[in-house]
Amino acid sequence: MAADRDPLSDGAGGRDDVNEGDRDETRTTPPTPPAPPPFRAAVDALRSARLRPQIEVEPTPAPKRLAPFAYALEATVVDGEQELADGRLVLLHDPAGHDAWRGTFRLVTLIRAELEPEMAVDPLLPDVCWSWLTGALQARGLTYGEPSGTVTRASSHYFGGLSARPAASQIEIRASWTPREGLGGVPDTGSHLAAWCDLLAQVAGLPPAGPGDASVVTLPQRRGPQSR
Repeated sequence: MAADRDPLSDGAGGRDDVNEGDRDETRTTPPTPPAPPPFRAAVDALRSARLRPQIEVEPTPAPKRLAPFAYALEATVVDGEQELADGRLVLLHDPAGHDAWRGTFRLVTLIRAELEPEMAVDPLLPDVCWSWLTGALQARGLTYGEPSGTVTRASSHYFGGLSARPAASQIEIRASWTPREGLGGVPDTGSHLAAWCDLLAQVAGLPPAGPGDASVVTLPQRRGPQSR
């Protein structure tokens, strides 16, 4: 088994590694071995998943230091010309297994959205946001293990030459979990991606996607979504 290290705890809460680039192009690295069939199947399921039209998803460079194999997606929730929320989902795979994951696959995510300032001071907001993650997975009938993460609220106030700007608040969810492996050791990554998009839509304040989601509670309208 690999060393006991949760990818979310690498660097500053996963911040450095999940967003890392090729920082040293001159360093010689050994060639990457061919991706094993379970990882290829898991990635194919991500690529073929059908998602809500308001969520734009595309591949993005994956971090190279968290696992032998990785694949990443980034998503933006859009409403017309406005961006309501954005996020990144990374699929990690270590064929040898990982003590902290208790499995060979791990999903790591970062989601961000703007909030009304009064929502940012709600003491229940972090618990609610975390329940949206677990609820989205459970609503899709997904089994998972070893969940961990943080919910962070941040507020910005402007002074001096920037005093004309209104105060801004943001919610940030960082989380990771181990998807249950199915036939051939392959997790149902397509369904996990759909659940992640459900979470992203909730954080963005989108209405429920269908009658089965009528009980979903969403955040009020955010102030100042960014124009595209």
